[in-house]
Amino acid sequence: MAPRTRVSSGGPWEERIGYSSFRQAGRIGDRVWVSGTTGTHPDGAIPPAPDAQARLALATIARALDEAGASLADVVSARCFVIDLADWDLMVPVVREHFGAVRPAMTMVRVAGLIDPRHRIEIEVEAVIGSA
Repeated sequence: MAPRTRVSSGGPWEERIGYSSFRQAGRIGDRVWVSGTTGTHPDGAIPPAPDAQARLALATIARALDEAGASLADVVSARCFVIDLADWDLMVPVVREHFGAVRPAMTMVRVAGLIDPRHRIEIEVEAVIGSA
């Protein structure tokens, strides 16, 4: 079996809960998983607008993928979690900007809440290196 590689941000929930959180990716062989990523700045600031949160989350995901040897072009599956379905309409242009040509399988799920009540969205992805 291929060795496991972890890319971690040292985010506040990683040690406390026992997982890798924001700006985190796990890689085994050519597969990379990026855990649920919110639009949170390293200093803990969270932009209020859902599209700004989506843009920040996707930028964070792109950095995590890069650290794991992948890119957004390698993403084969994405899951978007939203608090309010109306936020999806605001996220669409941001998601299209990042994944328009890639067209990964995608699921959007409405949820009751996220880890911080200021969060409006959370995104997680799976990538296969070389699938671009």
